[in-house]
Amino acid sequence: MELELRHLKTIRAIADAGSLTKAATALGLAQPALSAQLRRIERSLGGALFERGRCGVRTTALGELVLDRARVVLPAVHDLQQEAVRFARAWDGGPRGFRLGGTHGPLLGGLVDRLAEAEPDASVATHTSWSEREIAAQAVDGRLDYALIGTCGESAPPEAGRLAWTEVARDPVFVMLPTGHPLAAREEIALAELAGQDWADVPGDGCFGDCFAAACVRAGFTPARVYETDTASCVHLVQVGRAVGLCRATFPTTPGVVTRALAGTPLVWRHLLGWHPASPAAAGAPAVIAHVRAAHGEAARRSTSYSRWLAAGGAADRHNAMQGAG
Repeated sequence: MELELRHLKTIRAIADAGSLTKAATALGLAQPALSAQLRRIERSLGGALFERGRCGVRTTALGELVLDRARVVLPAVHDLQQEAVRFARAWDGGPRGFRLGGTHGPLLGGLVDRLAEAEPDASVATHTSWSEREIAAQAVDGRLDYALIGTCGESAPPEAGRLAWTEVARDPVFVMLPTGHPLAAREEIALAELAGQDWADVPGDGCFGDCFAAACVRAGFTPARVYETDTASCVHLVQVGRAVGLCRATFPTTPGVVTRALAGTPLVWRHLLGWHPASPAAAGAPAVIAHVRAAHGEAARRSTSYSRWLAAGGAADRHNAMQGAG
């Protein structure tokens, strides 16, 4: 009899359960059938793998040897299967395509536009979510080619050990104000000057909320209320004067809203592009990175408040702030 993976799984199940009865239940087999299968496996391997006793089974020296190998082989085969599925999903030999995942913002749209221009015959599909972890997980299992997300300060991205990540840009976090706000005419606003305001922000599963709360404490106050909702609702809450909003500096011009820098750049947002290093997407990553950086540059130029802030020396301010960001 040739030894097969299912035989190794059977041996591992018996060792983990500690008895043939429990192992049979776990494997969905009758105990006599499992006992017969074990005898065939032992004959093929040349000796007993388990010693039977009143308290169950115990591995022999040969059983320990086989188990040690099984604990290496079975996870390796599982990883191989996942890798093959991921590769097949990412590249089926058909027309070239891009599957992009991203949080809501101008960079994803800019990347789609540039890819459509550079690769007119390629398909481009997108998936958006407020959850950076969800997007990263889909890149890990091959449902997305590239993940375009952001992290607060220097915090690590999700799936840092399984995806390759490159920083494509970093921006200060600005504040959105209604055009009639008393501070709207200012180019830069101290966070402490907004102590009495309610706030609006999009949700996320990173540390941004905690970093914002910590920045407010350093400024001498605790936010009265923070509305976590989608981008359109955040804009509406700002337009009607219900709250002031937090946004990336590249946030596009919107009627009834102005964006302004926060003095001292207390919060910074890093834009990251990730991909699985063993997927076909890895070969195209340098070109996609270049497209994202170009899209960021275009978004920055379209934001008049960000352009003015950079021209006034804000880039140096941002660099200094990053020395203490976390």
